[in-house]
Amino acid sequence: MLERLKENYFFAVIRGKSLEEAIEISRHAILGGIRNIEITYSTPNASQAIKKLSDEYKDDERVVIGAGTVMTTELAKEAIEAGAVFLVSPHFSADIAAMADQENHYYFPGCATATEVVTAMNSGCPIIKLFPGGLIGSTFIKDIHGPIPEVDLMPSGGVSIDNVAAWKEAGAVAVGIGSSLASKIVTDGYESVTAIAKAFVSAVD
Repeated sequence: MLERLKENYFFAVIRGKSLEEAIEISRHAILGGIRNIEITYSTPNASQAIKKLSDEYKDDERVVIGAGTVMTTELAKEAIEAGAVFLVSPHFSADIAAMADQENHYYFPGCATATEVVTAMNSGCPIIKLFPGGLIGSTFIKDIHGPIPEVDLMPSGGVSIDNVAAWKEAGAVAVGIGSSLASKIVTDGYESVTAIAKAFVSAVD
């Protein structure tokens, strides 16, 4: 599963204004070739969205549904029960890491310093989210890979069609794509999500 997540490369960070919007953005991102879907808990009824999408794509082994903005162990448990395969948070939590390990689930915490990265590694986190990516910058990956070449890093926040290739070249094992995916829904509908997803995929291909 971990290799599948890396092969998919893109994580669609879904922050829907409603349950229905989150599901539609997810479906159209998948149509555009982004198959790691991270339903954030800033979305209303996020657990329902995770469950519905997990059921809907259970026969498509390419699609992986997870949870984002997991701030507490209670939310982590709720996400796992809903069917989330992976958990993502904007920070590192030792308690969430321990629960994820106990439940045999992946936990990708947000880190912004070398100390945080090493702490997360020592807690068994297989991929570490660099957050906020736009503030940290792609050179951070090269700098960290100097002394710690084995760490797998995934920037989130600030990743765009224009800079995603630079992130990959710097050594990012995956990238999180957030608000830009849904940036044209109001004017162009959900089909715009598919078009933007395809543009991201083409940018690294």
